[in-house]
Amino acid sequence: MQILDDRQIRQKIRRIAIEILERNYGEPEIVLAGLNNNGMGFAQYLLDELLPIAPANLKITLTRIRLNPANPVEYEPVVEMEADALRGKPVIVVDDVANTGRTIFYAVQPLLKAIPKKIEVAVLVDRKHKSFPVKADYVGLSLATTLLEDIDVQIRGVDKMAVFLN
Repeated sequence: MQILDDRQIRQKIRRIAIEILERNYGEPEIVLAGLNNNGMGFAQYLLDELLPIAPANLKITLTRIRLNPANPVEYEPVVEMEADALRGKPVIVVDDVANTGRTIFYAVQPLLKAIPKKIEVAVLVDRKHKSFPVKADYVGLSLATTLLEDIDVQIRGVDKMAVFLN
């Protein structure tokens, strides 16, 4: 069952972009850190939305955090940006879906070594099954589902974005 269509996703991306600017008013730089593939795709859409509406003096940087969501301890999560470049800056961890919070929890670990100014979380869909102390600061859609249901986010390499509940 489709729960978000292309138009709705674009509206949510725009709203989240505006919220990011509001909550980080006066910052000289914001770092968007996309998780793996869909998180990075969502982060790129946020960047594309932020650039035309951001103040001219605001630098917005995009980076990727690589980790295995199925087994986040299989290998150390890797941020594709030097720790010095993150130090003292607001970092927004971006993913398509927050379920138990485990993936985001492990993705934040390497960021802590960089001592950013703050870490926030942006997700397109936030599910209500948190097992880890993770709270999404920016949410497109909050959804209560059963543990057996699956969220399928189609955001990269498609003509029309969509989110399905299976």
